Amino acid sequence: MIHIKPEILKRINTWLTPTFDEQTQQTIKDSIANNPQDIQESFYKDLEFGTGGMRGIMGVGTNRINKYTLGKNTQGLSNYLHQSFPNKTPRAVIAFDCRHNSKSLAQVVADVFSANGVEVYLFEDLRPTPQLSFALKHLNCHCGIVLTASHNPPEYNGYKVYWQDGGQLVPPHDDAIINEINQIDYADIKFEAKSELIHSIGRDIDEVFINAAVKNGSFNTPQVAKDDLTIVFTSLHGTSIVSVPETLKRAGYKNVHIVKEQEVPDGNFPTVVSPNPEEPEALKMALELAEKVNADIVIGTDPDCDRLGVAVRNTENKLQILNGNQSMVVMTDFLLKQWKKADKIKGKEFVASTVVSTPMFSTIAAAYQVESKIVLTGFKWIAKLIHDLKHLDFIGGGEESFGFMVGDFVRDKDAVTATLLACEIAAQAKANGSSMYEELIDLYINHGFYKEHLIALTKKGIEGAQEIKQVMIDARETPPKTINGSKVIKIEDYQSSIAKNILTGEEVAITIPKSNVLIYYTEDGTKVALRPSGTEPKIKFYISVNTTLNSTAEYKATEAQLDAKIDAIIKDMKLN
Repeated sequence: MIHIKPEILKRINTWLTPTFDEQTQQTIKDSIANNPQDIQESFYKDLEFGTGGMRGIMGVGTNRINKYTLGKNTQGLSNYLHQSFPNKTPRAVIAFDCRHNSKSLAQVVADVFSANGVEVYLFEDLRPTPQLSFALKHLNCHCGIVLTASHNPPEYNGYKVYWQDGGQLVPPHDDAIINEINQIDYADIKFEAKSELIHSIGRDIDEVFINAAVKNGSFNTPQVAKDDLTIVFTSLHGTSIVSVPETLKRAGYKNVHIVKEQEVPDGNFPTVVSPNPEEPEALKMALELAEKVNADIVIGTDPDCDRLGVAVRNTENKLQILNGNQSMVVMTDFLLKQWKKADKIKGKEFVASTVVSTPMFSTIAAAYQVESKIVLTGFKWIAKLIHDLKHLDFIGGGEESFGFMVGDFVRDKDAVTATLLACEIAAQAKANGSSMYEELIDLYINHGFYKEHLIALTKKGIEGAQEIKQVMIDARETPPKTINGSKVIKIEDYQSSIAKNILTGEEVAITIPKSNVLIYYTEDGTKVALRPSGTEPKIKFYISVNTTLNSTAEYKATEAQLDAKIDAIIKDMKLN
């Protein structure tokens, strides 16, 4: 028999008061009687904001997504909006994805905002996350919310908060809002809507957003090249179906084959184990369709359409999925090439990526004499750069987890525009007798062959959270002296903000914000980063190795050497 801990029982009893509706109270009582382990998990802590806002399992309790936890967030955010914009009526825009309860939870958020005198623009139906970022700026709102859990399993939902620049919350607003939320009692939440303050939006915003995506993602590709490109696209049951096909159509792409079985939005994601384009299994149906229609490129987006997976034909004419680092470097090089061709590189431009992404990103930027800025994981930090560096022009940027951003008209990763960009690259390459894959190999020849691999270990629940914490403590207190026989020469600890040269003992301050990230660098150019996920119960290990590549003929043999090296690192670090 599992006994509920007294401190957790105290939290549970708070929810058995008249502040909470009868259905919530009855669900809690049933769980206490029949599933005490589950109710402990639901109440042992408060859900926290991570790199992607608040994300969690739906259900009753402080550690779950429900009308009360989201209502509390929105009440605190409403208070902060009035403090930040005195003598104004604050304006908020709300979007939601295909998940269960997303629409009803979005309505709850709209109701609480309006009850607090915040004017609300609520999308009539599901829309991609990047469209929320765009709409925020387009409608001159002060903040934005999107109800989404991205690629998490069906039982999850989430609450992402955006500020008036179109980017997700960053300091100082994030901490200030969290402090405000923490002062709220559940009884303080105003749920009674002022309907006159809630406005429905939809096709009017679709029109300007899609036109902006076409403008930012198109690069003078001849129509004959577009006509010669065969595309397979899957929305993986998500929101991209409302934007991507129309964007490709307006950009002039006619040979677009959509995976019909995955076309209808569905929060159960019935045809995939996980609606995550990082997982090869998610693109299985798209790849099968691509073989039937002899497609040149396959693209799949995650449920909220901010990330994309890309597969192209390799040197043996077989479809091969590119990892996030590979698609990112090809896209970045293409953008830089276009800017150089248009004589737009004047010494005040920059691209941006993250600390756990491939070092090849910065190598490519340097070849064009464009500065590369490296930030913490999460596009909110890239958006903050754009906001802070108004004197510089942002070209584009990405991260290893399949996200990319073209220009700054959207201040978050944007799979709508990035899908069009990938098609532009593929179409132009094919017209020039090459392919997107061959473009990647050419980059390896010119800049070094970088190969990355991600290991993500899932650790669920209370015990899992403690395990992850202990892994990071051990990694800091007893770091390895060697990794696969190569001496560790530098350690960057983003929690202590210190980069230490192991050979000389010299320590240098890391100037970007603190984060629970640790990176080892070895003598032979290997990079291994450790980071607990901000959105899932996982700890992630990012491995990067590199060598020279002399020719396309040596590509397969060289790749095999790098793969073997990665396998050896995994074995050496006991990650398998």
